[in-house]
Amino acid sequence: MGMCPQPRCVLKELETLGQELYGAKLIAQKCQVRNCSHFKNAVSGSECLLSMVEEGNPHHYFVASQDQNLSMKVKKRPGVPLMFIIQNTIVLDKPSPKTIAFVKAVESGQLVSVHEKQSITQLKEEQGLVKNTEQRRRKKRKKISGPNPLSCLKKKKKAQDTKPSCSEKKRKRKRIRNRSTSKVPSGTENAEG
Repeated sequence: MGMCPQPRCVLKELETLGQELYGAKLIAQKCQVRNCSHFKNAVSGSECLLSMVEEGNPHHYFVASQDQNLSMKVKKRPGVPLMFIIQNTIVLDKPSPKTIAFVKAVESGQLVSVHEKQSITQLKEEQGLVKNTEQRRRKKRKKISGPNPLSCLKKKKKAQDTKPSCSEKKRKRKRIRNRSTSKVPSGTENAEG
C-alpha cells in the first residue's frame, strides 16, 4: 500500500465529500502522499491526477480510478496505464490506440519523449558535450603510423642449425659380424667354450 502515491488534492477532496467516502479516505491516507504543483490552491482530484501524468508521464505513474470521465481523458494521453476495479478484482486496462501508436513510433526511432529530450540535453550540458562534438571528431582521426613492428623482424636462419656440416659429420659405426664360412653345429660351440 505504501507504493501507491496519492496527491494531496485527492485527500482534500475526500475530506470535503464527508462521511460517505470515509473508508476511501482511510485507504488513501495509508498510501504515500505526493506533493503536487497546486499545493496551496487545491483543485479536483481528477485534474490533479491528469496534471501529474502530462508531458509523457515522466514518473511512469499508473492511474487507478472508477471515474469514467477521468478514464476517457487518461486514454487520450499516450503512455499512461489505467487500472480499475471489477467485482473485487483490480484490472489493468488494455493500452489505448494512442499508446500503441506512440510505442510504434518510439520503436521505429521516429519519436523521443519530451522527458527523454530534456534529460539528454541536460546531461550534455553537464558534461560539456554540446559544443565539443566537432572537437571530438577531430580527435578520433586515425594517426599515421609506421609499418607493423612484427613485419620488420629479422628473418630466422633455417636449416643450417639443424643440418650438421660435412666436416662435423660423425661416422656411424657399422656392426661388423664375424661370419665363418663353415657352419659349426651349436652343440660343439658349447663344448669348446
